[in-house]
Amino acid sequence: MCGIFGFLGGISREQASHCLDTLAHRGPDGSGLWHQPEITLGHRRLSILDLSDNGKQPMSYANGRYQITFNGEIYNFLEIRSELELLGHKFHSESDTEVVLAAFAQWGEQCLSRFNGMWAFALWDVQEQLLFLSRDRFGKKPLYYADLPRGKFAFSSEMKALFPLLGKVTPNVGLVGDTSRIFLYESTNECIVEGIKRLPPGHNGWLKNGKLRVERWWCTLDHLPEVPVKYADQVEQFRELFLDACRLRMRSDVSLGTALSGGLDSSATISCMSHIATHGKTARMGESWQHAFVASFPGTPLDELKYARLVTDHIGIDPVVIDVDPMKDLANLGNSLYLFEDLYITSPIPFMQTYRAVKSHSVSVTLDGHGADELFGGYSFDYIRALDDAGWNLSQAADILRTYYSSFGDSTQLNNRSSQKLFLAKWHGKKLLRKMLGRGQSIKSLDSGHPSWSALDKLNQQLYVSTHETILPTLLRNYDRYSMANGVEIRMPFMDHRIVSFAFAIPWTSKVRNGFSKAIVRDAVAPFMPKEIAYRKTKIGFNSPILDWMKGPLKNFMFDTISSQSFKDCQLIDSVKVASQIQYAINNSNARFSDGELAWTMLTPYLWERAVIKRESLT
Repeated sequence: MCGIFGFLGGISREQASHCLDTLAHRGPDGSGLWHQPEITLGHRRLSILDLSDNGKQPMSYANGRYQITFNGEIYNFLEIRSELELLGHKFHSESDTEVVLAAFAQWGEQCLSRFNGMWAFALWDVQEQLLFLSRDRFGKKPLYYADLPRGKFAFSSEMKALFPLLGKVTPNVGLVGDTSRIFLYESTNECIVEGIKRLPPGHNGWLKNGKLRVERWWCTLDHLPEVPVKYADQVEQFRELFLDACRLRMRSDVSLGTALSGGLDSSATISCMSHIATHGKTARMGESWQHAFVASFPGTPLDELKYARLVTDHIGIDPVVIDVDPMKDLANLGNSLYLFEDLYITSPIPFMQTYRAVKSHSVSVTLDGHGADELFGGYSFDYIRALDDAGWNLSQAADILRTYYSSFGDSTQLNNRSSQKLFLAKWHGKKLLRKMLGRGQSIKSLDSGHPSWSALDKLNQQLYVSTHETILPTLLRNYDRYSMANGVEIRMPFMDHRIVSFAFAIPWTSKVRNGFSKAIVRDAVAPFMPKEIAYRKTKIGFNSPILDWMKGPLKNFMFDTISSQSFKDCQLIDSVKVASQIQYAINNSNARFSDGELAWTMLTPYLWERAVIKRESLT
């Protein structure tokens, strides 16, 4: 897990080092530069596997024919290495990077289908004078690039490493100025800085003779497995897949931990880690795994500490509790936004504080629960789509609605039951009428033309879009930044490609069932964790209690911000509308969490411009 940089076309060592050092936070354990007249590859190292100098990058293979700079982890590298050794390959390190090189030498780009992991890497073939770029199936690791004057080309793990090469850093106004697109661009090649593009998830790139060819190498719809018909058999299959995904991700030469929220997904992850450690350790398992980091928001509706303690008590470990205080990071907010680089709907403070605490306890790897909500229907706004699938089956429709209503807690800030009921009554009535008239609403995806798309039920179509095109790509990007800003690697068992493919092969009735969302996950992991957590219905999620903060500790900051001349002069926002929304959220006693979230979202382009483009302090 690292930061990578490269330049094709000739660059001075000094300038290359300057670009690479903007990624020092991603790789605090070392720096490497392979500098040639025609190409330069750079690497900032976060040591996870093979902590010796043998694991340093850029790394070469096949008598120097191949050079690589690699960011990520291949969790099944031991199995692939054994296969390659039988084919005659020799290894000089204990790292997965050398396995990637040998696999490419043996199988070419077809090696990617054998990898279970996350990656963004660039491999230079000295013999063919060819640069090969690759990004993992779901975009867990980032890769940006820029076509530069005179046929030159550069790539990096973050946009900021390319800024010194652009001459002028200019916002992509059409994207930055439209906050409705915050969840819509991460799965594309479009970026919020002019002149920079993103290699999309599941894509490869070949650069030769100054021309870049980009092609998609992974589509989940091409890999849907046959699944058991009986729900009980599906539960058993998922349980085995998830345990194996956790087992592979516990391979490490450093300590492991978990960012534990107290919700189902992170609780399932650490509970399964405990089960694996107790019932037989995996090869190369981290030196310790008993580290649970819990972000607490005392006095706010988002505090889930009591639930997290149920889990840690169950598996017999003591949690590290982080009482998130926005004032501790307010002076550093500009730098946090600079490290984050992109736009989002809430403050980065709690996430940055959490992974900073992880690193301060000498933990460099966490196994977290990201992906389960998008794959298995954890968000009410997604799984309500199952009403389309239920149709005239009133028993199923009632079960879906019961599941929906029970997911909300008692907090008036997070809930508005009367308006929800009115909305759902109208929504479901219109849906049924449209079905009667044969006018059911279609769900659009970039893969709508795929032969397997029409075989998916409506809920799975909705979840497919959330997983591959909107919510999840954005969250994967976010957590890469939060963690890597602090030199921490996040591994995600739910994002094992076998589980993703499985998730879209099972029907909606395995996801919303008997009054529960994510039913198959709950039933599979319940044996390893407290039943109160496995079958907890209310969902809060790890977020900033932004409304409480705006009304409390951040109130002066917000009012100072909207009173400033720079805010009023900002061309990326409508300063009058933004100020009005902030004032409403702070001053209105009936304001809800969504009002505070909207206020922060509307303010984000201004904060981003000052912190990222202008590199100005926000306080």
